[in-house]
Amino acid sequence: MAGELNHRETGKRGASAQLAHFAVAASWDSISPEVRHQTKRALINFFATALAGCKDPALLAATQVFNQFRSSQDCTVIGHAQQTDMLHAASLNAMSGNVFDFDDTHMPTIIHPTAPVAPVVLALAQTKMVSGPDLLAAFAVGVEVECRLGNAVSPWHYERGWHITSTCGVFGAAAAAGRLLGLSETQMLWALGNASAQSSGLVQTLGSMAKSIGVGNAASNGLLAAMLARKGFEGPALPIEGPRGFLKVMGENSDTESISHELGTHWELMHNAYKPYPCGVVLNPVIQACLEMHHEQGARLSEVERVELMGHPLLRQRTDRPTPASGREAQVSAQHAIAMALARGKAGLDEFSDASVALPQAKALSLRTSFTDDDSYAVESVQVKLHMRNGSILSRSIAQARGSLSQPMSDTDLENKLRDLCRWGSSGCNPQALMDSIWTLDQSKDVSGLMQLAAGAH
Repeated sequence: MAGELNHRETGKRGASAQLAHFAVAASWDSISPEVRHQTKRALINFFATALAGCKDPALLAATQVFNQFRSSQDCTVIGHAQQTDMLHAASLNAMSGNVFDFDDTHMPTIIHPTAPVAPVVLALAQTKMVSGPDLLAAFAVGVEVECRLGNAVSPWHYERGWHITSTCGVFGAAAAAGRLLGLSETQMLWALGNASAQSSGLVQTLGSMAKSIGVGNAASNGLLAAMLARKGFEGPALPIEGPRGFLKVMGENSDTESISHELGTHWELMHNAYKPYPCGVVLNPVIQACLEMHHEQGARLSEVERVELMGHPLLRQRTDRPTPASGREAQVSAQHAIAMALARGKAGLDEFSDASVALPQAKALSLRTSFTDDDSYAVESVQVKLHMRNGSILSRSIAQARGSLSQPMSDTDLENKLRDLCRWGSSGCNPQALMDSIWTLDQSKDVSGLMQLAAGAH
């Protein structure tokens, strides 16, 4: 399965065949130390967010429903003692990792790449012998496939209303699963075709439990696509570039060349960023600006008359939600994020909970926040102006927010995030043992015990 990519031969293929060839032929030995390290950072962050989300009401409801269809008990559901089958474990763990919007973000596309892919390789590793290098390589390949497809259809795809984590994530899940299942290139092509039949998810679901369905389905449907292909279940020959394929149907003037450009040498994982706050990524600079003004200039919510925001158009499009009705909606509400940061001087999971939405302070800025779109701003930058009741104006500009590619969270930051979120989720899991296992995965011949370290005590 593993081997060096033949770039001359790959260049003669269409996009679908190129991705199938890459997914089968890319080898762990060809992946640079920097990318290898990034695979582990992504898993540290994934387990952190999944251990926080494991007891969310959406996860508990989904678990109760899925239990009616459980076919075996081979795989761990993160943060829970009870096990389930591969498909349902992949779906539930993807939901858990993404439910709080605290997971990683591929900055060019705003895909959350780990949630649809990691649960698939982790579930498979509990049902067959998988080494650490093989698991990490499969994960890196899956992320590469989903993010390159995301690059090709961005920005129109997300702007049109497709939830890109779900629509592209199913391809990444299929590619990652296909590698661990030992698919041939033809079978991998079928797996991508089977995934194309299940590519779905709407931005309209953001702020509701329904978002988790799309993310969970991306994982389980990708796994299903690969398992079907292994049994000879054929997909279309051109699922990506065909006249009615993914690029034509789900994109507008898609950049097909971005799929193959430096494929196998340039890895999209290096464009992955990790969040310091549990909210939509476009809110990171807003929160940082408000926290800095709170702690450094004494800005308090009770003294603010109104707020002006200037930033990337996505800031307004995704977060202009004056009166969120739930913690989920609060995660994509600039008004709520600003109010909590200025009132409490922090922005953790408690500040984006259902309980926080009910607080009087949360409603203080509902009708007193204005947005100005400026395409020159990156999604990780913003200018925040606080018009104070005494007539003064406090202003703070963030060029590159903490957690962005240029101001990344350190390994220590991610370890602390795992500790904090594990404690917050009350799973009873030992975060240090889990982290030690992840950092040394590439030295392991059998990673089946990793998920047991993430199982809950009850």
